[in-house]
Amino acid sequence: MKKDKVAKRTDRHNRIRLKVSGTAEKPRLSVFKSTKHISVQIIDDTKGATLVAVSTLEKEVKDNLKHGGNIKAAEIVGALIAKRAKEKNIETVVFDRGGFRYHGCVKAIAEKARENGLKF
Repeated sequence: MKKDKVAKRTDRHNRIRLKVSGTAEKPRLSVFKSTKHISVQIIDDTKGATLVAVSTLEKEVKDNLKHGGNIKAAEIVGALIAKRAKEKNIETVVFDRGGFRYHGCVKAIAEKARENGLKF
């Protein structure tokens, strides 16, 4: 049976999640993107709790953008997640690309987060 793009990405994400897990000392930076929006969360998997989250749906981000699913949006989200993580005293994370290629928006998020002080 042939799988569609979403099913293949979900399979890749599940394989990644077997290896990548966040703890209280080093939480997981999880990325999700669609054609219209991008969302990023920092998650403590031991508690099952989201510590910090940023999305292009938020008013603070949405006002600076014309479109929420491009590289410019990814850079804004990456910088903002790093800023909010610093406020919560989170300095190191494990990067979870969510089954997406480390390219384009995902790469832009990672690079801006690193530039603004997150280590992974």
